[in-house]
Amino acid sequence: MTNFKQKFPDNFLWGGATAANQLEGAFDQGGKGLSSADMVAYVPKAERSNDHAIEISSERIAQILSGEFNARFPKREGVDFYHRYKEDIALFAEMGFKVFRLSINWARIYPNGDDAQPNEAGLKFYDDVFDELHKYGIEPLVTLAHYETPLGLTQKYNGWASRELVGCFTRYAETVFRRYKDKVKYWITFNEINMMTLSPFTGGGVVIDRAGNKLQTIYQALHHQFIASSLATKLVHEIIPGSRMGCMLARMESYAATCNPEDVRLNQHENQLNLYFTDVHARGEYPKYMDRYFAEHNIELHKEPGDDELLKQYTVDYVAFSYYMTLTLSVSPEGERAQGNLFGGIRNPYLKASEWGWQIDPTGLRIMLNTMYDRYQKPLFIVENGLGAYDKVEPDGSIHDSYRIDYLRQHIAQMKEAIMDGVELIGYTSWGPIDLVSMSTSEMSKRYGFIYVDLDDDGNGMLDRSKKDSFYWYKKVIASNGEEL
Repeated sequence: MTNFKQKFPDNFLWGGATAANQLEGAFDQGGKGLSSADMVAYVPKAERSNDHAIEISSERIAQILSGEFNARFPKREGVDFYHRYKEDIALFAEMGFKVFRLSINWARIYPNGDDAQPNEAGLKFYDDVFDELHKYGIEPLVTLAHYETPLGLTQKYNGWASRELVGCFTRYAETVFRRYKDKVKYWITFNEINMMTLSPFTGGGVVIDRAGNKLQTIYQALHHQFIASSLATKLVHEIIPGSRMGCMLARMESYAATCNPEDVRLNQHENQLNLYFTDVHARGEYPKYMDRYFAEHNIELHKEPGDDELLKQYTVDYVAFSYYMTLTLSVSPEGERAQGNLFGGIRNPYLKASEWGWQIDPTGLRIMLNTMYDRYQKPLFIVENGLGAYDKVEPDGSIHDSYRIDYLRQHIAQMKEAIMDGVELIGYTSWGPIDLVSMSTSEMSKRYGFIYVDLDDDGNGMLDRSKKDSFYWYKKVIASNGEEL
């Protein structure tokens, strides 16, 4: 009888994940230039027309730069990791982190994106962070582009809409590969690359009012990112022997609402549009099912000679993704719409939802892991997962976040089931191990962390760090390699 794997691998990478623009702060220190994220203002909930305000127009950028537009920009301040990284990394080490996912802010290295020389102060900052991580035996997992494009490249080229960014990005990538070749083994090119289709400004510094055909611009920009990713993969393998490069997708596992073949076909189509990104990265070619989509939407990709060969030759070593929820789809106009920012679908009656309307589906994680591994036969890495919730600080300073523990416990249990199914899963970094600024709403009250940060939506607070109940729970999970849940 076959012996199933009953445990997580001994070298499983447990940790947490962050993004520079939501964490670091110090947006105007150490020679850093402005980035796309520095243009995103906080909008109080009562004033929001929808759940997200992350698309920025040319007019709004001009108003911000001229000082006409008065607002708070929480991503500029983050939670001050820039000055407090030693304190924060010590807390991660206390939990037993094996890996810490962070991003390098491109505008901290090349302030305008295409400067003649890199910014030494920016390079030194990440040297210090990586050294601090290694002091505790924590492996850095570094994202090269996590929703931050140097604003200079948006202004000059309209971001990734221009092929010029391929050269700018590969030069930046080569700079950090050479600088950190002895410090960083695990890399990711683009965070949630499919964000380009939801918010081109967030995903690629593209201002849509400067484009003609919106879909044409989006998919051309994505082609440029695919080429840049392949070139970065080539470079990292040449510069850092034994390094591993991954792609990263916001995975939207979805279900047909009924067995109506029309629902089933809709669901299949939506899955294809989501998996298109990892198909290119992991299989090295554009999937045939996109030919019809491009034709029906008048999209004609411009490719340079040799592009297809580049994609085929330099595929990623592993597939990384975020997983927070599943979607349920139907062709019928009936049915209660699911809440939650950015993503749609109808409410699944079998699932509960978070305070932000995201449908909680631990079993969906197991389904997704099996689907992805069957499709690619490459190692998988869960680099974002977690529960955004309101946390209450008790009079004695304690924070009892049993709801977060329950969410994570159920998802980790399904990860173990997937490993027993035969999935090669190399690591898990929960999103926001320390409270940070929300990507979609720029609020602080939507908290994910094991570590509480004293900062509210209006920017008030002392930024003090304190441990939630989940801090001690996750410490036990890591110490037991996922056995003690």
